[in-house]
Parts: sequence; C-alpha cells; structure tokens
Amino acid sequence: MYDVIIIGGGIAGVQAAIQFGRYKREVLVLDKRNDGRSHWCKSYHNLIGWPDGVSGNHLLELGRKQMEKYGCITVEHQEAVTAEKEKEIFSVKTADGQSHEGKLLLFATGITDRIPIKELYPLLGTDVYVCPDCDGYEISGKRTVVTGSGEAGAGLAVMLTYWSDDIVYINHEQEPISEETFEKLKKNSIEYYEQPVQEVVLDEEKRLEGFVLSDGDKIWAEKAFVAFGKNKVNSELAESLGVELHKNKHIENNPRTKETSVEGVWAAGDITVHSEQVSIAMGDGMQAAIWMQKRLLKTT
Repeated sequence: MYDVIIIGGGIAGVQAAIQFGRYKREVLVLDKRNDGRSHWCKSYHNLIGWPDGVSGNHLLELGRKQMEKYGCITVEHQEAVTAEKEKEIFSVKTADGQSHEGKLLLFATGITDRIPIKELYPLLGTDVYVCPDCDGYEISGKRTVVTGSGEAGAGLAVMLTYWSDDIVYINHEQEPISEETFEKLKKNSIEYYEQPVQEVVLDEEKRLEGFVLSDGDKIWAEKAFVAFGKNKVNSELAESLGVELHKNKHIENNPRTKETSVEGVWAAGDITVHSEQVSIAMGDGMQAAIWMQKRLLKTT
C-alpha cells in the first residue's frame, strides 16, 4: 500500500511528489503523459529564474528526474479510471485493469484546453497564447489576432487592448455576441470577422504569419490568442468520490491545506478554483504535500 496516490503527473503532481520524496514516503504517481497544458506550452515567460522563458516539457523533464532520484516514488504511465474509498483506504483502478491502494489521494488532473484549430498547438507559448495574465506582455504593440468563439473571444480581445491597440477578433465558430459587447469591440477599434479559419499561415521559419478565412481573406498577424471557452476540467473522478465542485466544475478545496470536502482527498493545480498559473500549481503541490504529511504523521 502506498502512503499517497497522486493522480496527474503535471506541474502540481510532480512538485508534490518531490516533496513526498523528501519525506521518504512511498508514493504512486499516475501520469498519462503528453496531454496536459504544460506539454503543449513551448515557453513560459513569467517564472522567476527563467527570464528567457522555459518550455513546459523541459520543466517537467527536470522535475521528473528530481522526483525519481529519491527512490520511493513509483510512476505508472496509466490513466486512472475509477477511485473508491472504503473505510480509510483509497483504491484506484487504472486503464490497464490494475488496482492500487493508498492512504491518501491527491488529484492534480488539470484542465484540457478546447482549441479546435489543431494547427495552433505547435505554436503555443511562442506565437500563440491562451492566458493574458501569463502572456499579454508578449503582444505589446504587436498586431494580434484572437481566434475564438462568441463572447469568450470578444471579451479576451477587449482585454488585450491593455497591451496592444492593434487587435483583430476572428469569431471562428460564429457564435453570437451581444450588442453591448459588439459596441466594446468598435469602441476599442478591434477588427471583427465572422468566418471560420481555413488555414494557419506560417513563414519560412515556421512562425505565425497570419490566417486565411473561409472566404479567402488573409489576416496578417504577429501574435495570436485563443479563446474558445468550454475548456474541460478533469474533475469527474474526484466528483465520483463525492468531492465538492465549484459551479464551473473546478474542485473546491481548503485554501490553506488544499484538502477537499472528502477527508483524505486533496487537490492541487489548475483543477482547483484559482488563477491557472504554473507558479501557483507548484505552490499548490507543495502545500498539499506538507499538509498530507501532517495527516500521515497523525495516523501512523
């Protein structure tokens, strides 16, 4: 039996595992791998110590090497499909049919962004961005296209005028926007197009050059943001255990300890209710591990 089972091997899960390694705890990390936000982000620019940016994959590679050196961390590249609690023990079954038992459980399953234009994925973090708090600075004074859906994309386009006065909004999914929002677009001199993107145009160096719309129009761009809304919060497994969720499907947890409404179950990272930032995910993973260690000390 493991002291802790961590479901999710992204930034929050790896940071927690590192701390558990330092506690010499027997821990299982269930990591589907290569499908999380950090895998897709080619460069984070707002992290202390990385002034020129660092890719999510590089951070995770370093973190995985760090956690595995402790010798008490087991990593399985499997998806957790069920989780049950019987008395004080948690049982987690993976997609390969294996069952694992643990004293405590940490969910760090994150969020899956909805980006229907698949050609944009290789550009995330370098030319195309998701989070204005993380990367709004990167578009300072640059012609920037927001590809999105309805109100979600329009709202982001208006927000980005804080950094640039040359913003274009392509309502790729042609979802409706209110008259009030449309007036905000006009007030901020935001170009508006209501056609789907047919092609993402790259230059010879594979950098973003623009977009071709379904009617053949080419929209030149130096940078882009995506805002389609309806991102998937990976909280179904936690919900099956009775964990309380926010109305937007994020997990509610104690802001100090990171424990959820179900005793023995913790949550960390983007899956919880707060700003979705790498630095916060690290802090969440660390904080959760500290308080889980306190619980383990009381029960052993």
